[in-house]
Amino acid sequence: MIQSRGMSLQAILFDAYGTLFDVYAIAAESERQFPGNGAVLANLWRDKQIEYTRLRSLSGTYQPFDVVTDEALQFACRKLGLALCPQVQQQLMAQYNQLSAFPENLSVLQALKQSGMTLAILSNGNPEMLAPVIHAAGMTNLFTHVLSAHSVKKFKTAPEVYQLGINTLGVGAQDCLFVSSNGWDICGAAWFGYPTFWVNRAAAPLEVLGVAPDGEGRSLNDLLEFVRQRSSLSGAASYSTKPITPTH
Repeated sequence: MIQSRGMSLQAILFDAYGTLFDVYAIAAESERQFPGNGAVLANLWRDKQIEYTRLRSLSGTYQPFDVVTDEALQFACRKLGLALCPQVQQQLMAQYNQLSAFPENLSVLQALKQSGMTLAILSNGNPEMLAPVIHAAGMTNLFTHVLSAHSVKKFKTAPEVYQLGINTLGVGAQDCLFVSSNGWDICGAAWFGYPTFWVNRAAAPLEVLGVAPDGEGRSLNDLLEFVRQRSSLSGAASYSTKPITPTH
């Protein structure tokens, strides 16, 4: 679903968790620690993590994303009646340093980078969380900036977080495509003024908030085609998805 809207893209901002990195890959380790509860724990943990970011932003009680994530894990285990000892807590939290990247992501990001597009990350994650997972995925040299909500002590969808993108990249919001797998994040970015592409991996319904993405697909492969069609680079740049040896 692509709306007809002209744009001249100069940069692309990517959400990290759920978009580049699979937060539900944690279910495997969760299942190993709590047999029969892996998937439900991973889902509840993620839901509560996002809920806590909103609650803390609204109430002005910011804590870094790793703290919020830990708090959400503790709640999820209590809710499910799972005994969370410090060792298991540490092991589950450590999974965030090595989340799996979705399989198509590296080649698509490399193709966009080779085309001359400026790529950056804009995430709720604090720098201490983002650096190891980006490094583990071999993506360190693909992004000109890794922007964290930690610098403004609020979480998305606070406008101050989205403002980081245009302040840092030096482009207008209308010239920077925002990419996320999270429908609520797409709404926040669109309200701020970014054109948006929703990586709707779960085929979820559109949020009923009077706003829609400019493009939608099931993977980053669909994003690549969208950028080919809409970018000012279309026809003038090469978008090969031939893999490049990752630099760690």
